[in-house]
Amino acid sequence: MKRSILSLLVAGTLTTSAFAGSMDTANKWEEGAKDAWIDGKAEATLLFNGNLNSFDINTDVQNGKVILTGKVDNSVDKKLAEELVANIDGVTDVDNQLTVVEEHDSEAMDGDDMDMDSATGKLTDAKIATVIKTRLLMDSDISGFDIDVDVEQGNVTLTGTVDSDAERDLAVEIAKNATDVTDVEDNLKVVQQKTAMKSE
Repeated sequence: MKRSILSLLVAGTLTTSAFAGSMDTANKWEEGAKDAWIDGKAEATLLFNGNLNSFDINTDVQNGKVILTGKVDNSVDKKLAEELVANIDGVTDVDNQLTVVEEHDSEAMDGDDMDMDSATGKLTDAKIATVIKTRLLMDSDISGFDIDVDVEQGNVTLTGTVDSDAERDLAVEIAKNATDVTDVEDNLKVVQQKTAMKSE
């Protein structure tokens, strides 16, 4: 009797440890998948930003922490890259190891308030443009590739083509709903699809 109880305890312990092991494997796989998703999102976000040369920026993700390596032209670009990545869902921290390769020391030493305001404004505008462009590209009801997004001092200008008035209204609403946007200028044109005419 004691031997059978002992056997059951040993079998139970082995089963529990095996189950725990499979749970650990499942959790590690889930974390790995989440990190891969964040990594892809970070690369796409940096790529869609017209103010950054994303090909010189590398992203690596470990348990939600994004590590940025590579090089940028100035300190504004370095801060911009960090700001954009930090706003991605699931990111817990950003380790910004980007190297500034072309910092204009003489201008940086002047340190005028206007220069700082200009740099901050440029950073905010670039962030707004990236957020709007990403949302347009992610929305299945809009052809985001046909829409250009320009931002100056929080004022957004949308240019390009859409397939319907409803698409135009949706694009404008997406732009208006982005943080820090002060105004949206709609220069979008509704173009009926004429693929048959073009092919001739």
